[in-house]
Amino acid sequence: MSQPRSLFEKVWDSHSVRELSNGQTQLLIGTHLIHEVTSPQAFGMLRDLNLPVKYPKRTFATVDHIVPTTNEVEPF
Repeated sequence: MSQPRSLFEKVWDSHSVRELSNGQTQLLIGTHLIHEVTSPQAFGMLRDLNLPVKYPKRTFATVDHIVPTTNEVEPF
């Protein structure tokens, strides 16, 4: 009987492509979740380096860190 695996182990194993010569694991990430705080800098760097966004249909943006949580009745 095999040992039970954690959720982390199941996800890691299902996304592992191969082990690299330095012992690190190459992973396939099928969905890219980005938010407004650091994404503009990342996309600016890609633009400056003249690099395309790989798999743009797999990239999804969310709004984050925009609504104040203290001393505000409603967002501005």
